[in-house]
Parts: sequence; C-alpha cells; structure tokens
Amino acid sequence: MLYKLWRAIWKEMLLLKRDIGGIVIIFLMPLILIVTITLIQDSSFKTLEGTKLPMVLVDNDKGEVSKTIIEELQHGNTFEIITGKHDEAAAREAVFNGEYQLAVVIPKDLSKDLNTGISQKVQTIVSSLGAGTDDSTSVTAPATAAKEIHLYFDPATNPGFKSGIINTVDKMVFKIENKKIYKAFQEELGTGEELDNTKNFITFKEMVPKKADKEILPNSVQHNVPAWALFAIFFIVVPLSINLVKEKNQGTIIRLNTSPTPYFIHVFGKTVTYLMICLVQFLLMVAVGIYLFPFFHLPVFEIDGKLLPMLFVTFFAGLAAIGFGVLLGTLADTQEQSAPFGATSVVILAAIGGIWVPVFMMPEFMQTISKFSPMNWGLNAYYDIILRNASISGVLEWCVYLFLFYLATVLIALVYENRKHAS
Repeated sequence: MLYKLWRAIWKEMLLLKRDIGGIVIIFLMPLILIVTITLIQDSSFKTLEGTKLPMVLVDNDKGEVSKTIIEELQHGNTFEIITGKHDEAAAREAVFNGEYQLAVVIPKDLSKDLNTGISQKVQTIVSSLGAGTDDSTSVTAPATAAKEIHLYFDPATNPGFKSGIINTVDKMVFKIENKKIYKAFQEELGTGEELDNTKNFITFKEMVPKKADKEILPNSVQHNVPAWALFAIFFIVVPLSINLVKEKNQGTIIRLNTSPTPYFIHVFGKTVTYLMICLVQFLLMVAVGIYLFPFFHLPVFEIDGKLLPMLFVTFFAGLAAIGFGVLLGTLADTQEQSAPFGATSVVILAAIGGIWVPVFMMPEFMQTISKFSPMNWGLNAYYDIILRNASISGVLEWCVYLFLFYLATVLIALVYENRKHAS
C-alpha cells in the first residue's frame, strides 16, 4: 500500500514537472500579489502617518476661540491649515469640486458671543444660589443665539473619515467651552482657586499586548501575509481540478480504475503532492514578509516562536484547499467547467471569509455566512497566533473544522466517482 502511495505521488510530481510554467505561476503570482496589496494597504494602517491633509480654514471670528481652534488643529499634526485664501463661498466650492477634502468655517463674533452667553448662564446660576450679582443685572440681558461651525466635505470622502473629523471638532469645541465656563465661574465667585483643570478625570487608554514591556501593535504586514498566503493556498484548486479533468479526458483515470490500486490511493497521492506545494507557498510568503518587505519600507513580518503553529495551521488549510479541488475536479467534465468555477469560487470564499474586507465590517447576514467559509477558519487561526499569541492548542478548533471540510469533500468525491463507474 505504501509503495502504491509513493508511485501515486511520483506520478503527480512528473505531471507537475511537465508544466514548469504552471509551477512558476503557482509560486510567483502570490508573491507579486502580496507585495502589491500590502503596499497599497500600508498607508491605511498607518492612518496618514507622516503626511498632512490639506484643510481650508475660514476664520470669520479672528478672536480668542478661533485662535485656540487653529492651534489645536495644528498641534495634531494631521492637517495642513490653509488660511487667508478663501471666504466661505469659495471654500465650499473648492471642496465640492474636489480640490480639498475638508473646509472648516468659523462664524463671525464666535469668541464674543460665547463669552457673553456663558457669562449670562453663570450669572443666572450663581444668582439662583444667592451669591454674586443681583438678579436685576442678569435677567435684563437678552439670550445669545447659538453659533455654528460649518464643516464642508468632499462628496467622495469616506464616511468613516468624515465621522472621525466631526467627532474631533466636536470634542475640541466642547473642551474650549468648558474652559470658558470654569473661567466665568471663577470671575463671578471672585475666587483665586484654579477651577480650570484641563486634565480630564476620566480618560481612555488602549491596552495592547506587550512583549518585554514593548507594545505589540498590528500592522498591514501582520494582516496581509496570512490573508494572502491563505488565498494562494486555496488557489491551487484551479490547477488541481484541471489535472483531474485532464486525466478523465485523456483516459488516464480508466487505466487507474482497471489497475489493482484503489481510487483513494490516487486521491491521497494528489493530497501529499499538493500539500507540499502549499507548505512551500506559505514559507515563501513568510520569507517575503521577513526579507523583502523592508526594501519597500514596510514593517518586517515578526514570527518569533510562531512559525511552527503557523505551519500547523497551513497543513490543515492546505488539506481543505486540496479537498475542495479534488471535489471540483471529480464533478467537472471539462476544463472549461473546472477552471472558471474554481477561480470564481475561491474568490467568493475569500470575499466572505474576510480576506478582502474584515468580517466585522460586513452586514450581519454576511457575518453569519462567513462562518461557513474555510478561509475564514484559517484566517482566524492565523490571527489567533500572530495577533493574540495563541499556541497550537489555541487553534485546534479551527484546524478541526478545516480537517472535517477536507474529509467531507474527499468523501463526496469518492462516493461520486464510485457510483459513476458502477453505473
């Protein structure tokens, strides 16, 4: 039995040897893909790090509040402030025409009206408590109308970016208004105590994994290397299914069925051969992340102590891909059926599995569907190892799912093949 298995493996190697161009494509195209995608996505993970976004600012106030707003925006090192060239109408037109992504318009008399409005409110509160000025001085003052800071966004602006800018400006204005309220109370009460404490009592701090007291922050490489390595592994479905169809069309499968070697030995021979290809593909991807990415000024793919668990996951991910390829090649009758369907199905599995778009960003029903994608199982296992420092025992559940997928697809293929030749 072992000798027959070895001969089946040797047959697959000879078939692959005759198609050197196909072998080169299997190994080379995923490497080009991972470098290209990582370069494109790296800026998204850096969140405009090292670059400044041009922003038109129209200051109709020219007072204390507008000065503070401009200083806060400049302090963030996110925006390149453009002032003095536009009024509100010109700024609106420039943004809506796509020349700039953002414009901020500060209304006239903002500082003056803010001080007046806060003073009126503080006087009313203090008077109601029986302290400070008489009620007669605070009641006669007319109420000050609320002011609006206008924000203009390019219509093509990402909604997430827009929401972030609105929250930033809102937080900034709230902080300025609070300072003014503290100062007004201090003046009204005539106290020398410093009421304005700019340090918030409640703050937020993101707690991230650490190694040797150094924060481990996920980057584009940690996301892309496992994702596209998995995509490359599953793309062997195409050549594997095509080879199976060729064997049927050339009559090879008839000779195999008439030989004393069981059909499942033929399937296991393909499994072992293509599993070696999957492991080599993954190692090449890792090598690119470690040695080639730094030449493109990308982060190095860190694998300290994680290579063995990742290879463990790759083994079962490869089995799942091979099982799918065997099933497709068994069911298809022509290469015109297997090749397009194989490529399209792999792309669909990648899309719903979180390779293209993170699962949490999908609609709820698509998140449910993604749980049935073998690519999603493999990707979750890789992420558990790379980002959550999981060991082999921590990813066993995902590997069991992948192995069961392999068994199910191969079993269906064997049953179909046996019934087809029995009839």
